[in-house]
Amino acid sequence: MRTKVLTMLAFWVGCCSGGALGKEAPSLREAIALPTLRGLPTPQPVPLSPPGSPDGQVRLIPRNNGPARPEDRQLDWPQARPTLGERAHRAPLQPQAPSWKQPARPGLPQRKELSPAALEQERVQPQATTILEAAVGRPRARKLRPLWASGTLRPREGAVSTEEGQGRKAGGRDARRRGLKLPRRPPKGASCQPALVSQHPQKDRSRGHIGDGSSTLEVTGRGQKRPAGLGMAEQALLSLPASCLLAQAAVACRNVKMKHIPTLNAPGLTALYLAENEIAKIPAHTFLGLPNLEWLDLSKNKLDARGLHPHAFKNLTKLKRLNLDGNSLSTVPALPTSLQELKLNDNLLQGLHCGSFWGLCQLLTLEVEGNQLHDRDISPLAFQPLRSLLYLRLDRNQLRTIPPGLPASLQELHLDTNHIEEVREDVLNGSRSLSVLVLSNNRLQEDRLASRAWIDLPKLETLDLSHNRLVHVPSFLPRGLRRLALHHNRIERIPGYVFAHMKPGLEFLHLSHNSLRDNGIHAVSFLGLHSSLAELLLDNNQLQAIPRGLLGLKGLQVLHLSHNKIRHVPLNSICDTRVAQDSNLISTHLENNLIDRRRIPPTAFSCIRAYHSVVLQPQQGEAS
Repeated sequence: MRTKVLTMLAFWVGCCSGGALGKEAPSLREAIALPTLRGLPTPQPVPLSPPGSPDGQVRLIPRNNGPARPEDRQLDWPQARPTLGERAHRAPLQPQAPSWKQPARPGLPQRKELSPAALEQERVQPQATTILEAAVGRPRARKLRPLWASGTLRPREGAVSTEEGQGRKAGGRDARRRGLKLPRRPPKGASCQPALVSQHPQKDRSRGHIGDGSSTLEVTGRGQKRPAGLGMAEQALLSLPASCLLAQAAVACRNVKMKHIPTLNAPGLTALYLAENEIAKIPAHTFLGLPNLEWLDLSKNKLDARGLHPHAFKNLTKLKRLNLDGNSLSTVPALPTSLQELKLNDNLLQGLHCGSFWGLCQLLTLEVEGNQLHDRDISPLAFQPLRSLLYLRLDRNQLRTIPPGLPASLQELHLDTNHIEEVREDVLNGSRSLSVLVLSNNRLQEDRLASRAWIDLPKLETLDLSHNRLVHVPSFLPRGLRRLALHHNRIERIPGYVFAHMKPGLEFLHLSHNSLRDNGIHAVSFLGLHSSLAELLLDNNQLQAIPRGLLGLKGLQVLHLSHNKIRHVPLNSICDTRVAQDSNLISTHLENNLIDRRRIPPTAFSCIRAYHSVVLQPQQGEAS
């Protein structure tokens, strides 16, 4: 059977002219269609018809100067060759132009045809530009953007990406099918940007503008024209260094080595940051073009009383926040009455006089720390105009007493790092709204604290007396006190009933880094704090045993006894085994003592729900 099939196949090949082996081999001079990937344009397309066939129909190519035969039609590889019957009935093939040569929309100027290689170059070029910008380290931010990226920099005219052009074609075809009228495309060479000047401009010589007011051109001093319809940030950036940043109504030029403030004309600007520069002079007219400015930061510059004009801030009638930290000012400049926050830290102020803050009835925050002020440099009438003041900071000066004449509205007073040695009885009587008083890093002693210095302040809740020279917990503490910081003193004793008059009682008591011993804490030392105290810090003292009175602190959650000399944890010292009730303790620190963990009773911490909250290691002499 196999032999018969082979014989019939050989007979068919030799007799049939259209057989698979009956064709002659193609000539070497004959154009052969190269295999291509479907869906991609061929870099060098092979013509399907000889030159001179404008209709695009497939022409028969004679083979070896012989008669044209239907089977000589060139077909794309790797399609299977059709049979003779299929070839006889097939319609002439219509060549399909590559997608990059599709005709443009009728009625519009056709774009110059580009090869696929050129299109690929156009597509890659923007990516290379982006990579280059990232390489040179240009700042990129969403809200803050550099000045070179502002709206004044226009893209190159006529530069339309391939994807955008294809999208316009598709959108136009869809619109025409729906019967919509599209706007005419501008003629070749015309700008695609909106016109900035009306067709009949009218000159306004008085203001230096040309136009009708909606979209105009502003004439600069050099005769150049710039768009006056730009945003307020763009108007402000024209005369500022290129490394400045802008975000909507704010301009930031921090640490750009600016030596003077250029004349700005941006009524919409509300925030201007010029910190860490070299500005040494501000004339009176500097901020005339910024009537709506609300926030001005001039900190860490080189301003002094001679360089800063006395009326430089006079026209800023909406200014709310002014930062003049880190300059060399010797006097307080004249300030707008709208001011709510003023920072004059780290200057060379020679004093605060009765007229230093005249008219600042809306001021809420005042910071004058680090000016080497003495008691004699602050007038008792200096703070009298500040009827709305809530926050006053006078840290790092040379004060020996609390300044008199504090506003009645004051809620927070910071006098850290001074030379204060005493607190007189009447100095705080007028500050009945005071809730936070910080007197840390001073020279206070308990015998220099007046008995009624602050006991009658009804709203005082936070008192910081850390880093002073106290020997015991002071008496006559404010009744409503909730947080008391006494760490880093010389306290040896907590007197009995010292907290008994407090209602509702302390929540936070910080007594770390003192000289407390076992005989300095009594069973009644914490009387008045049984239900209120939540955090007790007694670490870094001289305790040799668990202090007495801890069992009565039912609300205690945090207990620090580390870095002492405690040797034993007796039964019923932290947990009362006689009462079947869990403790509220969530953090108990006993590390860095002299405790032998093997001698701790098994039920010493039975009232603590989470055993991992008890820290016992390392102990002194043990490896951590």
